[in-house]
Amino acid sequence: MVRSTPTPWRVASIAGMASYIDAAAIVGTGTALVLYQGAGILDPAQIGILSSALTLAIAVGAFVGGGLGDRFGRRGVFLATMVLIFLGATGLVFAPNFALMLIGVIAVGLGCGADLPVSLATIAEASDDSNRGKLVGLSQVLWYSGIIATYALQLVIGGMGSLGGQIVFGHVALASFVVLILRLRLPESSEWKQARTERESGVATYRARTARIRDIFKRKDLLVAFLSLLVFYSLTNLAANTKGQFGTYVNVNVVGLTVQQSSLISLLTLPVSIVLAIWFMRIVDGRRRMLFFGFGVISLTAAFAVPALLGFSLATVLVAQLLFGFGAAFAFEGIMKVWTQESFPTLLRSSAQGAIIAAARVVAAALALWTPMLLSAPRVMYTILAVGVLVGALVAWFAFRSRGRGEGSLAPTDGEQISA
Repeated sequence: MVRSTPTPWRVASIAGMASYIDAAAIVGTGTALVLYQGAGILDPAQIGILSSALTLAIAVGAFVGGGLGDRFGRRGVFLATMVLIFLGATGLVFAPNFALMLIGVIAVGLGCGADLPVSLATIAEASDDSNRGKLVGLSQVLWYSGIIATYALQLVIGGMGSLGGQIVFGHVALASFVVLILRLRLPESSEWKQARTERESGVATYRARTARIRDIFKRKDLLVAFLSLLVFYSLTNLAANTKGQFGTYVNVNVVGLTVQQSSLISLLTLPVSIVLAIWFMRIVDGRRRMLFFGFGVISLTAAFAVPALLGFSLATVLVAQLLFGFGAAFAFEGIMKVWTQESFPTLLRSSAQGAIIAAARVVAAALALWTPMLLSAPRVMYTILAVGVLVGALVAWFAFRSRGRGEGSLAPTDGEQISA
């Protein structure tokens, strides 16, 4: 059943569907839980527990899955994660009570979290220096596609009560099943197999000798890259996660919009985000990468600074939404994914990515506990977020501005022999 030589774009499309499912699961779970609450199945406290459980499960899954992907291979892990997501989502379709819903949410979260670093490593290892950024960037397009598909589904099932929630989880289950079938035809990463063979046979190549998470702390180049990406993604994700989770809250309670108006603003700007994500794919492998990153940093910082300085109104919300879309395309998760693939050797790649994703999700989950209270002073909160974005981006700028691009650009070439 395994296809021996899939094209890089085929690998990127199938592996990148992890981002589609991640977005559909996160956005869809939020919608489904509200529908269940309206049907009297869940109370607010249970919704809070389920939401937190999903975020923390994704964090744990990313950390554990990244390590498993480096140790045991990409293919086995990204098949197992789809099975776990399918079982969890299917269970949520039929779960009759809170306890079983909690089990299902944790299963989906663990599967989504574990899949992300492994699937991204798979994409990177199917590419070369000429198209690595494009292929990794495709995952961002698929992530936005998952959000749009879920929003479109919400327009149909929004008035169906608990049945609507079941349909949302059914969408996640169906997507994971289809991706599982497609992935059965993908072979193991040849780069991972070669690195593993070198390590087992004692060949002293860079990738064979650099295979444990503790090795990051033994090399200055790896440590600088790891800590820079950790700070950059944690701080930018903190702002993005706050906007995603509490944007509607701010628009309704501070600006005075209706829920429908707030949702319409988000839905209308999502196609722009997809166009910008495609634009990112076009420029990320070229010399203008850092130029666009700089513009993105300014835009992303301004997205939070504008409401903080000018106050919250329909006009500032619209401007901030557009600024965020541009900034996120060039100075957020997409470039983080590319830098991570370029910064770490084969047998450390998904471990490092998983640790970075896990840390950022934990930080975001911790702030989410306090955000509703902090939003009693929204201009102060948005000032803090703007400063956080700027600090995180500056750390990344100084770490990556003068470094090359491509596999092993921050360290010795993967296959280069090193002294014992």
